Amino acid sequence: MKKIIAEFVDTLWLVQGGSGSAVLAAGFPELGIGFVGVSLAFGLTVITIAYAIGHISGCHLNPAVSIGLWVVGRFDVKNVLPYVIAQVIGGIAGAAILFLIASGKPDFVIGGFAANGYAEHSPGGFSMTSALIIEVAMTFIFIFVILG
Repeated sequence: MKKIIAEFVDTLWLVQGGSGSAVLAAGFPELGIGFVGVSLAFGLTVITIAYAIGHISGCHLNPAVSIGLWVVGRFDVKNVLPYVIAQVIGGIAGAAILFLIASGKPDFVIGGFAANGYAEHSPGGFSMTSALIIEVAMTFIFIFVILG
């Protein structure tokens, strides 16, 4: 049970630290942290939670890691579903907390809440095909690094 709680917490923290930086700190013209700051915030969030509770659950942080570790035989199949459920619930809880914080701003608009997308909803106007290719490629590298 400790491992499941740890996976809930690590995913919640990832949403808070990474997505929270994008929602709460990236957009200020003079002081905002921008794309580089958000990237660093995600990286620092992963490092801090890995050091804090990685020894408990392995700090998978997301279902792709749990599934990838299972596929290569380094994670027991009986743990995959509980980890994935904990990660999804942790992500939802993190997003809910972030929503409560961000919605306290007078000009808060739900449609602009850390939205990602493709085509006209992408900062670069990239297609869905481009989005899928980068998602698959970066997830592969992410899992490759973790397995290394």
